[in-house]
Amino acid sequence: MIRSRPASLAATAAMATLTCLLTACGTGSSAGASGSGSDGKKQVTVAFYPLQFVTEQVGGDRVQVTNLVKPGAEPHDLELQPKQVADLGKADLVVYLRGFQPAVDDAVDQRAKQNSFDAAAVQSLQDAPAGGEDHGKDAHIWLDPTRLAAVADKVADRLAMIDSAHAADYRSRASTLRTKLEALDKEYTTGLAQCQRREIVTSHAAFGYLASRYKLTQIPITGLNPEEEPKPQHLTAVANQARHYKATTIFFETLVSPKVAETVAKEVGAKTEVLDPIEGIEEGSSEDYVSVMRSNLTKLRPALGCS
Repeated sequence: MIRSRPASLAATAAMATLTCLLTACGTGSSAGASGSGSDGKKQVTVAFYPLQFVTEQVGGDRVQVTNLVKPGAEPHDLELQPKQVADLGKADLVVYLRGFQPAVDDAVDQRAKQNSFDAAAVQSLQDAPAGGEDHGKDAHIWLDPTRLAAVADKVADRLAMIDSAHAADYRSRASTLRTKLEALDKEYTTGLAQCQRREIVTSHAAFGYLASRYKLTQIPITGLNPEEEPKPQHLTAVANQARHYKATTIFFETLVSPKVAETVAKEVGAKTEVLDPIEGIEEGSSEDYVSVMRSNLTKLRPALGCS
């Protein structure tokens, strides 16, 4: 009996080896091939749509992206469920923008300090324009395509760190995206070069980066929070500015009520039009960041009397 035990152990080991071969056990453990998902994809959680766009463009088929904000929902006042907070710690990477969604900032501090990337930390994004008088700092960096390209480059770097076997692919896709975004930037620069006016009256102080990039002046009706109720005296001041600059269009946005823009437009005899801050995309929409930016340009040009 004593002599038979090694043979039994050998047989057991041989059976285990055969089972392992048949079931391909351990195939996900090699460098560069592992990931949170069963298919080996890196699991990336993003805070809202523009970061989803960038991550999907850079990550390609190597990433599975989860957006914390549901399609068509307004991202500023996002409230996270306990499971969402807990899941941040399980993601391979969390991409967010500190200062834009307080609930996400808190959740990252609790669960994802080591596996997060703050898009606001990119060096070229530090000179944030003001969000309008007394409105603090604007966080809508993505409305300047060149700054979004800088974010894409850094996302590629972070993905390359956690999936080194595909580093070249991430950086190649980031380069392709940068080319698209730089082309979009040229469209804006050319399209807004010769205009009768350079002032845009907006319902929400979201367009500071866009205005700064293309030498426009933003006149916001409300502050950085689109749900903010403007004071009557501020509405009067905005209406007076709109008259002074002979504004023909008052811009409102998707995802929030157009009532304040309609109030000012009626007061000054202007029309209203959508200028999308691209904070989110409606569910089932065929649009993406680039197409919405181009749509915004087609609305800015006639509003500003551009030739």
